[in-house]
Amino acid sequence: MENMNLGADVKPTNYTINVRGQLIDLSHPLVMGIMNVTPDSFFAGSRVQTEEAIRQRAHQIMAEGAKIIDVGACSTRPGGEVVSADEEMRRLAFALPIIRDAEPDAILSIDTFRASIAKRTIEEFGADIINDVEEGKDPNMFPSVAELGAPYILMSTAANLHDMLIDFSREVQELRALGQKDIILDPGFGFGKGAVDGNYTLLSVMERLQVMELPILVGISRKRMIHQLLGITAAESLNGTTVLNTISLMKGANILRVHDVRPAVEAVRIVEAMRQNAEQ
Repeated sequence: MENMNLGADVKPTNYTINVRGQLIDLSHPLVMGIMNVTPDSFFAGSRVQTEEAIRQRAHQIMAEGAKIIDVGACSTRPGGEVVSADEEMRRLAFALPIIRDAEPDAILSIDTFRASIAKRTIEEFGADIINDVEEGKDPNMFPSVAELGAPYILMSTAANLHDMLIDFSREVQELRALGQKDIILDPGFGFGKGAVDGNYTLLSVMERLQVMELPILVGISRKRMIHQLLGITAAESLNGTTVLNTISLMKGANILRVHDVRPAVEAVRIVEAMRQNAEQ
């Protein structure tokens, strides 16, 4: 592959998703704030378990400018414990009503790899989006999300862009055949790419995912590709995260999934201002 111009600015794909009848414009990048209702997610700052902590985190995410709250109840960090479906659902059943009461206008995304969880959270708790971190490995996931009609985030664990595009093409075709309308692609930084090199190789050509003509979500916040490269900890990785989020925006990201909302919102505003002034 030829190297792309890393200084080039690639606008995000012009796309809208239907969230319970409301059209959400993704041509202007949005920020998704992470809320982990778990005791063991890799970044301690995202973990909340009490009613008051959940409520305060929901308020913080929205006050800092996010439009989406991504709620996870089963850690997917390397070496993390995969809890049972019953425990994952118990945590979500506790948290989701609190979040919805605290921030009724928030778009709620559920970070799960289980079709049964996707179905219950949408039907019983009013969740809006399913964020699947295992690329449809649950055989019931694709049929379930298509039946539910909710936007679906499809994450790739492929090691390189070539394999990713092949997988995405096949999976999107499967989803379309089932009637799934809104699909968001997540290149899966930190999943199956190697600790550092594979992730940066992918980031350098990420704009090529736009050939799929679907919106792109980037979840790069405080990941090992930052702190292992820089010799720091996840807690010290905010600056590196902001740098990579800015690069991702300039390579066409439509959604940034982050632990730290305000810096990501500021990155979006800066990149959008640059684009607006470049067009004048």
